[in-house]
Amino acid sequence: MGGCATLRAKCGSLRRMHALLACLLPMLLPVISLAADKIVADPQGPLDLGYVSLYNLDFPAAHAQFASWMKAHPDDPLGTASDAAAYLFGEFDRLSVIDIQLFADQSRFDSRRRLAPDPSVRNAFDQRADETNRLADAALASNPKDANALYAKTLVCGMRSDYALMIDKRDVEALSYSKQASALSRRTLAISPTMYDAYLASGVENYMLSLKWAPLRWVLSWTGAGTDKQEGLRLLNVTATKGHYLAPFARMMLAVAAIRDRHSQQARDILSALAQEFPRNSLYVRERDRIR
Repeated sequence: MGGCATLRAKCGSLRRMHALLACLLPMLLPVISLAADKIVADPQGPLDLGYVSLYNLDFPAAHAQFASWMKAHPDDPLGTASDAAAYLFGEFDRLSVIDIQLFADQSRFDSRRRLAPDPSVRNAFDQRADETNRLADAALASNPKDANALYAKTLVCGMRSDYALMIDKRDVEALSYSKQASALSRRTLAISPTMYDAYLASGVENYMLSLKWAPLRWVLSWTGAGTDKQEGLRLLNVTATKGHYLAPFARMMLAVAAIRDRHSQQARDILSALAQEFPRNSLYVRERDRIR
């Protein structure tokens, strides 16, 4: 009986860990580019400008830029995935979901409450996500190694996991979508290993799971999960320095890591740099000023 109780406790901890990981792995995922240079810092077209607006929390402008991209590239699933991301970002901002301190404090995360979404936004998000899958499936039917299409599907699963976890608080559903996103991400990287943004998932996985107590880390590693803290930080830095649209998010995750490790000044420096790059996003300044 004691062994069963211990096993149940470990399983419960594993489910809570998966819920947190499901949030952090794909959370707020914008679309990646095949290019390694940071076009976000030097926008060249509607898709790039859309993500600059997204990081600046100017969602109407983001939608307008993504609409322009979709009109010019009607068969590109990244356009509709981008617009879905704009709906998700906007809802997260409205509901104050984006909270660095929340992710740095697991007890706070575990006690989070279910939120009240806007039905019209949910409908628009679902429509864009469904359209992304249709476009991606059509592209994959012609070319099963279309990394662009595979990553678009990865994003849909990741964003649906985020919605289920952070708004609906449906952990099991979120975990299911997260597993699908991870599998699709691995397929993407197998085809195009220089998609530096795609390394973010493994970076977060290794870092976050390295924080768990030793017996749980052993169980997780036995299932194939990464639990190496230094490897996690290395991969996060790869995305932060070589990534495209996910580089700012990787840097924000490094700020979370710095807060957890009590490197307060490092976290402040990261958030200050993000605030300078995206001056209309008050999140970075607000989160920086909360660091003690």
